[in-house]
Amino acid sequence: MSKLRLLQPQDDAALEDWRHVHNVIIPTDPLSPEAVRERSGRNHLEVAYLGDLAVGCSTVRPPADGTATVIARVLPDHRGQGFGERLYASGLARARALGAERIATVVLASNEDGLRFALRRGFTEVERYLLPGDTVPYVDLLLG
Repeated sequence: MSKLRLLQPQDDAALEDWRHVHNVIIPTDPLSPEAVRERSGRNHLEVAYLGDLAVGCSTVRPPADGTATVIARVLPDHRGQGFGERLYASGLARARALGAERIATVVLASNEDGLRFALRRGFTEVERYLLPGDTVPYVDLLLG
């Protein structure tokens, strides 16, 4: 089996891979290619590849008031293999390098695997909220 590679998307194909994973994991908020391109300019994005197949992605939002947000996403068929841990560790290292004093994450409430993942890594829930027009809440969590 090929080893997992984490790459920062540099071209439209890689940005599309990131977008695909995001849209599968967060179907209530699908992103357009333009929205992903905009996010790549203000956040650190990574795509996890197993061979040539995108199996996950991550986002690191730079610190605001000392808190950076680290989000790791893994496609359902590829969970339980340590890919989320690799994405999370990479994102956490990036957030710390950017000067983060605290780490937050956000998970769609219907993503039970994602919530378990965050809770097992020391995150605690701080808020649930609905965006206008949504029916599934987001869960904000803070590390330790």
